[in-house]
Amino acid sequence: MAVAEHLKEQLRHLPHRPGIYKFYDDKGIIYVGKAIDIRKRVSSYFNKSTQHNKKTKKLITQIQRIEFTIVDSEADAFLLENNLIKQHQPKYNILLKDGKSYPYLVITNERFPRVLSTRNKINDGSRYFGPYPSVTSMYVILEMIRSLYPLRTCSYNLSPANIEAGKFKVCLEFHIGNCKGPCENLYDETEYNHHIQQIRSILSGNLSIAKNYFKEKMSAAAVEMQYELAHQFKLKLDMLDDFQSKSTVVSHTLTNIDVFTITSNEKCAFLNYLKVMNGSIISTQSLEVQKKLEETDQEILASIIMQLRAEYESSAKEILVNIDGLELPLEGITITVPQIGDKRKLLNLSMKNAMYLRKEKESMQDKSKDSSEVRIMETMKKDLRLTELPKHIECFDNSNFQGDNPVASMVCFRNARPSKKDYRHFHIKTVVGPDDFASMYEVVTRRYKRLLNEGASLPQLVIIDGGKGQLGMAVKALKDLGIYGQVAIVGIAKRLEEIFYPGDTLPLYIDKKSESLKLIQRLRNEAHRFAITFHRSLRDAGTLKTELTEIKGLGPATAEKLLSKFKSVKKIAELSQQELEQEVGKSKTQLLLNYFAQSK
Repeated sequence: MAVAEHLKEQLRHLPHRPGIYKFYDDKGIIYVGKAIDIRKRVSSYFNKSTQHNKKTKKLITQIQRIEFTIVDSEADAFLLENNLIKQHQPKYNILLKDGKSYPYLVITNERFPRVLSTRNKINDGSRYFGPYPSVTSMYVILEMIRSLYPLRTCSYNLSPANIEAGKFKVCLEFHIGNCKGPCENLYDETEYNHHIQQIRSILSGNLSIAKNYFKEKMSAAAVEMQYELAHQFKLKLDMLDDFQSKSTVVSHTLTNIDVFTITSNEKCAFLNYLKVMNGSIISTQSLEVQKKLEETDQEILASIIMQLRAEYESSAKEILVNIDGLELPLEGITITVPQIGDKRKLLNLSMKNAMYLRKEKESMQDKSKDSSEVRIMETMKKDLRLTELPKHIECFDNSNFQGDNPVASMVCFRNARPSKKDYRHFHIKTVVGPDDFASMYEVVTRRYKRLLNEGASLPQLVIIDGGKGQLGMAVKALKDLGIYGQVAIVGIAKRLEEIFYPGDTLPLYIDKKSESLKLIQRLRNEAHRFAITFHRSLRDAGTLKTELTEIKGLGPATAEKLLSKFKSVKKIAELSQQELEQEVGKSKTQLLLNYFAQSK
């Protein structure tokens, strides 16, 4: 891949220092990366010896400008990379977004704070809790809090001046007992803030402060023989106990831990996050991440850990993961892969959730593929006027070069997908010279004679890559085998993509956008590729071996032995006499040396 001169110049000026690098196209940043050595990392993208996948190659072709920022350490580079990805959201970076915004609970930053649900985080000093993947679970918690504490729901500006001026009047919420009327200064602000502090603890996963508070209130009311009030506090205490019992309790010894697991296939990674506080799982999220470039599981997990910890405002000092080799240069954070005990059980629970998501997504993809394949086969049946669904299709093609090494190929598709284990190569045995018609007759005869002898099932459709001549010879082969009429057969001519039927003088033209034609073209192209590849390998092998096998006294086995080890005649000619003797002995070494001496 050629590198533009202006990029070469930029590469030469990159530093051998830790930092981040940014790739730009004509619209802006398309990728942000970190590196211990910026020059080495960025240069590797343009190194011809480095193998890249299709997405990375596409990224490289779009790079028009490179910028970098030097930092003091790898940890600084890691944090800066994460911040820039969140800020710019480059299209080739892993981003934590799935098309929807999760809800939060927020304690507003105002006098007499409110507890509300929201989907938008605003940097206004309010305290956000969540996100909650389930709206239902979020509302269960919100309703519990409103049942426990008489909080205001109005949006009035309850400043001391406004309250003193008597600007507001109590509403229905006051009269039905859901609010104590701070708008008319009927609710002590100190007590209100004490309740807000308890709510913060509940939303953070710590129910003990609130439970102790209601226990004390219940006991005090009972001592004063206010049994009805004591019963109300008892109901609130039961509500907290019921909520806690429904939380997944893992172990009271596990206080503040984040658990992350990952499993992946070629295209996607599936992750699960568990947030554990005071022995209970208080938040969980499973997510699917599309791979953008050539990210490893370690790279994806590191990126998602940073994003989810920021999203959930996690302060956990211990992170449990399911893969080794994960490096997060974060001070004071311990990363472990537990093998036994409660932590291992917790990790297994997270892994079950990640695997469940993976199986669910892959099952949906398989169902979608199956539905698509049936639709394509139904369309082909209709377009080609077939009597049955073409679940098994075979396509033939010939290949030769000036009559040398004539070969043929057969590719097989089952349920509209390649079945590569059923692909076959054919050496043409009975035909002399470049005769495509006779070659087609031979390979079709050999293929279906073998299937008949083995008792194997025949295809529903045979496609011949060629016009009327090749199709006619293939039909003759089927007739000679006595199976013509049992198998549908058509030919496809390359120039106008004409479909020929046996005995029809006029071809069939299928809509260029038809899925039937696209599948036929795919079969034809695959058969052509398979034949050409086979023919080229034979031609190359023949070219290499001819020169050595022409040496009198040197057999094909010796030539193949030398070529398989040294790859070319040129390299064999450069060997010393001693090296040749070690490979083929003295007598054959002398034959080789004499031949190479005469060739100079």
